[in-house]
Amino acid sequence: MGASFILAPSLLSADFSRLAEELHFIEANGGQWVHLDVMDGVFVPNLTFGAPVVRSLRSKSTLPFDVHLMVSRPQDFVKDFSAVGADYFTFHIEAAVHAHRLITEIRAAGMKPGVSIVPSTPVHLLDEVLPFVDLVLVMTVNPGFGGQTMIPRCLEKIKTLYEHREKYDYRYLISADGGVNAETLPAVCNAGADVIVSGSSFFSGEIKK
Repeated sequence: MGASFILAPSLLSADFSRLAEELHFIEANGGQWVHLDVMDGVFVPNLTFGAPVVRSLRSKSTLPFDVHLMVSRPQDFVKDFSAVGADYFTFHIEAAVHAHRLITEIRAAGMKPGVSIVPSTPVHLLDEVLPFVDLVLVMTVNPGFGGQTMIPRCLEKIKTLYEHREKYDYRYLISADGGVNAETLPAVCNAGADVIVSGSSFFSGEIKK
């Protein structure tokens, strides 16, 4: 645990009228991944973008595309996001009955599988899939909107995931998403997060690498 982390700015907080320029801004200001929040208006109370937008952006950046599916049927989108160049495909355990099957399909499609939990979901519900994923995304706010305040209790989930990884020699990265700013960043890193998703704090210049 410590201050070293992968910075994954979220395009949810970017200016949607100039996304190509925002990708260049991410690269110029230390962003190492691009986090893309895909919302269907069903699983979360908001609607963002889908595979066509990711396709149009893929040629504009060489950074890894970390696609976060906040949708009710993530299994329906594996082929679509593989075809447009997503590197990570992260789904919510709350939306997947056959999670192991979905992880297998994601990897077979050439992407790295990730799994996410909302603040009300306990870590132990991930026990059966942790050996098989490359990324675990802990939502530290209730998903659907940017600019929220972090729920401090979620840091305990990051600590638990870090301890599980050490104990069982798992290989996943731990990502934290929601309310990470200059004030909360040290606590998130100290809890064991490897990947920091930052929206408004990154684009305002508060968080940089």
